Amino acid sequence: MTLASMTRKYEQRQAIPKEGRVATSAMIASLAAEGYDTVAAPFGHALVDLAKKDDRIVGMTADLGKYTDLHIFGNAMPDRYYQMGMAEQLLMSAAAGMAREGFIPFATTYAVFAARRAYDFIAMAIAEENLPVKIACALPGLTTGYGPSHQATEDLAIFRGLPNMTLIDPCDADDITGMVPQIAAHDGPVYTRLLRGKVPSVLTRHKPDYRFQLGRAQMIREGRDALVISTGFMTMRALDAAEKLAADNIDVAVLHCPTIKPLDMDTILTEAGRSGRLVVTAENHSRVGGLGEAVATALLSNGVTPTFRMIGLPDEFLEAGALPTLHDMYGLSVAKVAEQIKGWL
Repeated sequence: MTLASMTRKYEQRQAIPKEGRVATSAMIASLAAEGYDTVAAPFGHALVDLAKKDDRIVGMTADLGKYTDLHIFGNAMPDRYYQMGMAEQLLMSAAAGMAREGFIPFATTYAVFAARRAYDFIAMAIAEENLPVKIACALPGLTTGYGPSHQATEDLAIFRGLPNMTLIDPCDADDITGMVPQIAAHDGPVYTRLLRGKVPSVLTRHKPDYRFQLGRAQMIREGRDALVISTGFMTMRALDAAEKLAADNIDVAVLHCPTIKPLDMDTILTEAGRSGRLVVTAENHSRVGGLGEAVATALLSNGVTPTFRMIGLPDEFLEAGALPTLHDMYGLSVAKVAEQIKGWL
């Protein structure tokens, strides 16, 4: 915790005027997505649809079935649903055992609990053995206002360094529905961030033929002035910011990169190598160890050197509060994304 955040923690709250406060719950089930249609529990329904075709699919959770949308699967297929209790290490070890017996387990919990509490079990029991366990985790990055105990701002950095692990950060319901069968078919472990509850449908509105492809980045919007390489719900924010900036005659391209590892180097290098464009990465994660650093390494390692900036969370423990307020505070809101890009141009 920084000195500034310590000061804010213990001082009287006077920084935000009463009329400017957003009165929403800190633990918000669905990400605000103004103007977009939503799909209820796309992960749970996609897993049920897949399990009807493949009897190797099992669902496992550490007392968070309702809060990861796995309860949809549990209600539909109770004989293939395993409630492991509040024991994340046991969850991951048991999932490894199920995988060894020929099953394809989907293990769900909160991202902080998988990344921090169960890391060694994931590394030794799952990743080292290259087992097909699919770890799907809710509350990634700044998708809850409950503070550092629940905000997984460093999960991608933690798992990026783990051999054999594929990492995915889906943008929306379209991504989630498309990714479930593809990660199940992938021969190895997968860590995916998860949006839950009423999840917006974003990508097919901007690109009607969009389909999730494991390991591939896809251009959602073309633009001449700047290229935003984004992942997770920040692709939605980048697209909305691009529309906002178009009113100022600023033309922004958005390249959606749902697979963080392995990175789609060819597409990123091709698009970032087009001269004259500012290149910006945007992610719901710490600027340390996430998409931004992965893209920067790829560019420099291959001699591609555009003007480069990163939008992401600071290297600090974040505040608690209502999500709209926090997203604005930490630069993830549409207005702040647009403001940053315009300032860099």
